[in-house]
Amino acid sequence: MCRTGEQAVVHSFGPHHGEEDVLRGWNGSGTIFFSWCNLRCVFCQNWEISHKGYGRVVKPKEIAAIMLDLQERGCHNINLVSPSHVVAQILAAVEIAAREGLSLPLVYNTGGYDSLEALELLDGIVDIYMPDMKYGDSSIARKYSKARNYVEVNQTAVREMHRQVGDLTLDERGLARHGLLIRHLVLPGNLAGTEQVLDFIAQQISVNSYLNLMDQYRPCYRADEYPPLDQPITLSEYRTALAIADRYGLQRLDRRSGHGFHV
Repeated sequence: MCRTGEQAVVHSFGPHHGEEDVLRGWNGSGTIFFSWCNLRCVFCQNWEISHKGYGRVVKPKEIAAIMLDLQERGCHNINLVSPSHVVAQILAAVEIAAREGLSLPLVYNTGGYDSLEALELLDGIVDIYMPDMKYGDSSIARKYSKARNYVEVNQTAVREMHRQVGDLTLDERGLARHGLLIRHLVLPGNLAGTEQVLDFIAQQISVNSYLNLMDQYRPCYRADEYPPLDQPITLSEYRTALAIADRYGLQRLDRRSGHGFHV
């Protein structure tokens, strides 16, 4: 599915100022965008990277050099974007970079379709897990992201992530240092199953979970072929999602500026 060969493919890297406040800080999150993906979301905003694989092949030593460069540029963490299909290559790179002085927290920024086998390899290495919880219904996930048993796989993965790192902790400057940060993108027509997702987080993970309840959905890629994904979400839909979070006692919501709505 991911179409990646023996070596990882990197599209771009650099300080990213569009992430959550607790990650971007003032110098940015040190993002490395890996090409290809193990999902095929029809509404992907980065489809040129994830579906077309634009980028260049890199060896672990080059990935390590990128990590060290981002550290030297003052980034607050190393943010591995779409890492699920290149875990082995990342581990090889981290081993090299650690020997050469890498000390920043590692962020595993994933679509949430991760295997237990991969996550067990990362235990004690990843500092911050940042999974998407995209759907509350696997049949919807199958239709729009071409993933089988997404909900079951996703929930199992998030449980394991939380077991490894616990709730998100911040340092005295308000920067994330360790723990779980969950993203959930509200989709039009309630396709994301927001209530099911938030119920799972509150009941089976932790009411102290740090949650980015995202309202910035916009139609991209092939979304116009899949109504109601051909339209943005409404303010009413987002307010409903916020009310659900409040009802389940999820109070640690990311409040960064730049959201589509100001509520």
